[in-house]
Amino acid sequence: MATTLAFGLDTFGDITVGADDRPLSSAQVLRDVIEEATLADKLGIEAFGVGEHHRPDFAISAPEVVLGAIAGRTKRILLGSAVTVLSTDDPVRLFERFSSLNAASSGRAEARLGRGSFTESFPLFGFELSQYEELFEEKLDLFAALIRNDKITWSGHTRPPLSDQRVFPPLEDGSLKAWVGVGGSPESVVRAARYDFPLMLAIIGGDPKRFVSYVDLYHRACQQFGRPARAVGLHAHGYVADTDQQAREELWPHYKVSRDRIGAERGWPPVTRASFDFEVSGGALHVGSPETVARKIATTAKALGILRFDMKYSQGTLPHAKLMRSIELYGGKVIPLVRDILA
Repeated sequence: MATTLAFGLDTFGDITVGADDRPLSSAQVLRDVIEEATLADKLGIEAFGVGEHHRPDFAISAPEVVLGAIAGRTKRILLGSAVTVLSTDDPVRLFERFSSLNAASSGRAEARLGRGSFTESFPLFGFELSQYEELFEEKLDLFAALIRNDKITWSGHTRPPLSDQRVFPPLEDGSLKAWVGVGGSPESVVRAARYDFPLMLAIIGGDPKRFVSYVDLYHRACQQFGRPARAVGLHAHGYVADTDQQAREELWPHYKVSRDRIGAERGWPPVTRASFDFEVSGGALHVGSPETVARKIATTAKALGILRFDMKYSQGTLPHAKLMRSIELYGGKVIPLVRDILA
C-alpha cells in the first residue's frame, strides 16, 4: 500500500469569499482554481479533479475547459473531472473533449463519470428525470466502447445510432484513463464492474469503513464478469491547518453555509456544531492537523484497500488563501506522513 497509494485533490470551484467576506465572482474563482492546481502540481500531488455543476454556488460548469487551462500551467499532475455528469452529456462529444485534453496534456487526462449529486443539468439540457437510470446506463455503455475501439457501431434509445463511425481526435496511445464515480448505490458499483471501469467512491458522511461491503461487492462483481481487478479510489471532504483546533474553527462557519444551503433544498435540518464535530472525529470529514488527517487517511486506506485518495479540499465559502495553505500542508506534510504510516 505504501508504494501504490496515489493522492489527488478535487474541487467544485465553490464560490469563496474575499477579504471583505463578500462572495467572489465566478470568474475570479476559476482563476483561483487554476492557481490551486498549479500549486498542487509543484508539490508533486498526483491528480487534480474539477467537478461539473450548473448552479450559483459553484463556478465550474465546463470541466475540460478549466482542465485545459491548468494543463498549460502544469507538468505532471493528472487532470480529471470530479465528476462529469454523463447522463446529460453526449458521450461522443465528451470523448472528443477528453481526447483533445489528453493530447494537449501529453496523456494526463482522466475522465470520472457519474450521475452527479444534483439534477439541475436535466432541465437545463432538456432531459427527463424519469430516464435517470436509462440515460446513464446507455451513455456509459457508449463511452466504454468509444475509449476502446477505433470504429464504433452502437445503438440505443437515448441518442441516434452509430454505424462503423470514427471519432476524432483519436487517442494518441489508444487509451484514456477513466473512472466511474459512485455515491453509495450497490447497482452503480456493479455497473462499474460490468463496464470494466475503476471505481471511485464518494463518501460525504458517516464512517468510511461502512463502505467495505461496497469494495467487496465491486471485486466480486469483477470476478463474476470475468474482469481483471481494477483500482478502487476514495473521494472525501477534508481540510488541513497547522492544528486540529485551527482546522475546525476555520472550516466550521464556511462548511455550515454550504451544508445548510444544500440542506434547505433537500429538506435536511440545519447542520449543528455537534454533528460537524462528529463527522470530523468519527465520520467522513478528514479535517485537522497534518498528523491527524494523515492518520485518518491511512486508517481509511487500510480498511478499504484503496489505491487512490482524493481530498475534496474546497469547502463552501472558505477563502482562497486558506485553501492554498491546506493544499500546501496536504502535499508537503500529509502525503509523506501517510506513506510513512502505511510503510
